[in-house]
Amino acid sequence: MRPETLPRLPHAAAARAAALLTAALLAAAAPALAQPAAQPADLEARCAAVDARVVEWRRDLHQHPELSNREVRTAAKVAEHLRALGIEVETGVAHTGVVGLIRGGRPGPVVALRADMDALPVTERVDLPFASKVTATYAGQTVGVMHACGHDTHVAMLMGAAEVLAGLRDELPGTVKLLFQPAEEGAPEGEEGGAELMVAEGVLRDPEVDVVFGLHIAADRDVGTIWTRPGGLMASADDFRIVVHGKQTHGSRPWSGIDPIVASALIVNGLQTIVSRQMELTENAAVVTVGSIHGGVRSNIIPERVEMVGTVRALDEGMRERIHQAVRRTATSIAESMGATAEVTIPLTTSYPVTANDPDLLTQMMPTLEAAAGTGNVHIANAITGAEDFSFFAREVPGLFFFLGGKPLGVAAADAAPHHTPDFFVDESGMRLGVRALVRLTLDYLAQAERQAAR
Repeated sequence: MRPETLPRLPHAAAARAAALLTAALLAAAAPALAQPAAQPADLEARCAAVDARVVEWRRDLHQHPELSNREVRTAAKVAEHLRALGIEVETGVAHTGVVGLIRGGRPGPVVALRADMDALPVTERVDLPFASKVTATYAGQTVGVMHACGHDTHVAMLMGAAEVLAGLRDELPGTVKLLFQPAEEGAPEGEEGGAELMVAEGVLRDPEVDVVFGLHIAADRDVGTIWTRPGGLMASADDFRIVVHGKQTHGSRPWSGIDPIVASALIVNGLQTIVSRQMELTENAAVVTVGSIHGGVRSNIIPERVEMVGTVRALDEGMRERIHQAVRRTATSIAESMGATAEVTIPLTTSYPVTANDPDLLTQMMPTLEAAAGTGNVHIANAITGAEDFSFFAREVPGLFFFLGGKPLGVAAADAAPHHTPDFFVDESGMRLGVRALVRLTLDYLAQAERQAAR
């Protein structure tokens, strides 16, 4: 997940609205799907049997984190586990990704389950017996490496779900495709990676995937809860770069040159009016941020160029495109008004689409989430402006993505360390629900499809 804070608990009015939306989604479920499909009688026992190993896997992965596109040890551990279960395995997908295939005993649709594997250039500060001491080279610097966003829990939960589903393969009316994905946090500079590359290499084909499910641990949400919403759950993420060209001159004679610093200052201010004055914010939130600006070398020289970089976030693809157009228009027009020029680049290589849940799929599977978490423990989340490259999978096939509570019950949400920080911490007991939710979503979807086909 991109480095933004996960959703905070909504205020009272938002909570009431979310509760009403949750109830509406449950009520909207088609009558034939109003209850989750019958599960194997020993399903809970099968899930409970992997709990201890899920914790063990997570701790091992946490102690041995690997950066994006470098998840060699992690991939080997995953592949070894899947092969031991008799699952078909493909390795080296999108550099270090692993794909497992569980072919069921009866024909039916293909359900994909996804977990991301990479860690972050963060030095761990949490006092744990399995804390990371790993260092690596990132952007030319020696850095600590830490699973500071919980991807270790995602891998461990999907390994657990794979074991349960492999044990039920003869009863499955369809196929399960397990996607262990590298580089969710973004490939190193000059490299490709992540979900986009997995899609390009064909992981959603042969066999064709019908739906994809994914989750993300949330350090500020109570253990035992699930949070999701229809439509845009997480924002698109687009980096932009603006280079303003002027004419260099002595700082005492600005009229003899063209000042790109003053032009850049006006551009920064102008960019802030795109969201506040040009977007319909009653529909969706959006963000335009300039995160870095550089120009000049000393006090009495007006430089010939200034460079700024920033990010655009949107929760709607149409709004996303309108913001891109406005960034280009605003920067070039303001620069021209000052006699300068501006080059605007919004490279697709650093872009994530909106992570959007398919509304029909969410309505269909809401009873399953409720059955997994228990009545009252599934909530509608506020959309957030963080980004997730699960969006590349959900752009190709119907997808359902949800946040899984990982905060100890006695800790206030405001006191939970944010993701991507040295103090990031999750309660491992939250993984139990994650395994059960992934397993139940898979079994219910396949059973419902089989039931519909038989009519």
